[in-house]
Amino acid sequence: MKLLKAIKSGHPGTLFSAFLYFDISFMVWVLLGPLAVYISQDLALTAAQKGLMVAIPILSGALLRIPMGILTDRIGPKKSGLLGMIMTLAPLIWGWQFAQNLTQVIALGLLLGVAGASFAVALPLASRWYSTEHQGIAMGIAGAGNSGTVLAALLAPRLAESIGWHGVLGVAIIPVSFTLVTFFFLAEDSPDQPGPRPLREYFKVLKGSDIWWFNYFYGITFGGFVGLASFLVIFFVDQYGLARVTAGNFTAACVFAGSFFRPLGGYLADCFGGVKVLSILYGLAALCMLGVGALPPLAMVTFLLFLGMLCLGMGNGSVFQLVPQRYRSEIGVVTGIVGAAGGIGGFFLPTLLGYLKESTGSYGTGFFVFGLAAVTALILLQVVYSLSWQTSWLSRRIEIAPVEGGRIRMEVVFGG
Repeated sequence: MKLLKAIKSGHPGTLFSAFLYFDISFMVWVLLGPLAVYISQDLALTAAQKGLMVAIPILSGALLRIPMGILTDRIGPKKSGLLGMIMTLAPLIWGWQFAQNLTQVIALGLLLGVAGASFAVALPLASRWYSTEHQGIAMGIAGAGNSGTVLAALLAPRLAESIGWHGVLGVAIIPVSFTLVTFFFLAEDSPDQPGPRPLREYFKVLKGSDIWWFNYFYGITFGGFVGLASFLVIFFVDQYGLARVTAGNFTAACVFAGSFFRPLGGYLADCFGGVKVLSILYGLAALCMLGVGALPPLAMVTFLLFLGMLCLGMGNGSVFQLVPQRYRSEIGVVTGIVGAAGGIGGFFLPTLLGYLKESTGSYGTGFFVFGLAAVTALILLQVVYSLSWQTSWLSRRIEIAPVEGGRIRMEVVFGG
């Protein structure tokens, strides 16, 4: 199979390690989302406070992705990943034993951001083992670790019913420890790992416009995905009156679509071009979010959220099919910067949904705003592609490959 051949062309053990590390770290990163209905009941939180509480880890993780990306480029992704997992254990132990009020939960959320920063390690770890033509699938598989949100949504409410939300944080120590050991034995840094450079050189990428476009586009796709993943349990409980475990099940179904279809987004981008695939996904996601804004019956809103999250997840894969093509040698720091932008988008979305619910009395307003943001991203993507990308780094290139009989085949390949 073409897919299996693509995976074997690099380092499968490292690819699996990158996925597992990102998956379990992502689960820990968003734990406060499915636990929010339990924490808010204990602490009597308002809608705005609930939105802020689940958004704080996302913001913290976003900001920490930049230094983690730089660390990845300087000391290598394996050492960075091991350090990140060791640091992740600290807030879990502290939250398990000591968090008792909103201030302490906010502090806990800030510390959990270390787990969210795993993105800036896992993707470069996988990317450097694979050639340009397999970047979409490699980055998609590693990035599918955001399926950790499914684990959080399915397991956290069920465990909280029995052992309380503090106990859930304690149980999370077990999979993190297992992943730490697995990562130590299976992950390997690529021989293409660049040597360390002065810190100022890592930020030269900020001088170009392309990095800012990627920041915006990923802020919509990943920001939308992780923001909704953190907030949907609250939405289903408050808007549709679902039981807390049932709301977790509905959330898990929607998050599943965005998580496990991310590799498909990368694969399709490899086949048809990242810009073309991303454009379609933005359009579909916008229609879905605008539909959710109308607050239709439960069955319809679940379908729209499922499809919308699927598009956002595939969009994540499509964006990161493009990023390594543009920034191959700076992939660590660029992944950190773009990932940070995505996390910041994920911080603003639940905060916005909670604030607009409190100020307007409806969750629909926030979903309408997000739908319009996706429309804007679609328009801007077409503009930047037409005016810049298709005539520069996504312009045609010539590939030369040997064929039978000692002949050489030359093929013109068009990017985008």
